[in-house]
Amino acid sequence: MTLAAAVAARCRLTGTFVLRSGRTATEYFDKYQFEADPVLLDAIGAGLAPLVPPGTEVLAGLEMGGIAVVVALARHAGLPCAFVRKAAKPYGTNRLAEGTDLTGRRVLLVEDVVTSGGQIAISAAELRNAGAIIEHAVCVIDRQEGGTEALAAEGITLHALLTRQQLDR
Repeated sequence: MTLAAAVAARCRLTGTFVLRSGRTATEYFDKYQFEADPVLLDAIGAGLAPLVPPGTEVLAGLEMGGIAVVVALARHAGLPCAFVRKAAKPYGTNRLAEGTDLTGRRVLLVEDVVTSGGQIAISAAELRNAGAIIEHAVCVIDRQEGGTEALAAEGITLHALLTRQQLDR
């Protein structure tokens, strides 16, 4: 079974779903299903590793689904990680990103599923304001609903391990 077939079999649901972007979809990729499977998640990390652009210094996983993926990827890419919150926590360290420092470093954003690219764009803007250099992002699944184009407009190239088209085969 191919990786695309394994991911689709594990996480593709049909029905009516409201996505993070606010759009309604008739299918949903429940990323927690592949993230909860250690064998499949490890294969995803191995598959993502060749997509890491040269010069990347830090892998930054976006809360919440990108956290498991970034750890799996880091294991194969041999790069340090950061864990990016949707908002800086109002207590303790008050940080937006935990783990490895991102200031002045070339950071690859890691996400699970991309539809509109909205959360990547928001997080990239905040991290750039904090001094991170962000030109690329990777995801496990690109739903091919405009995220790649929206991110390109923000100066971010999206690299997808799998596309909706591949999962449809």
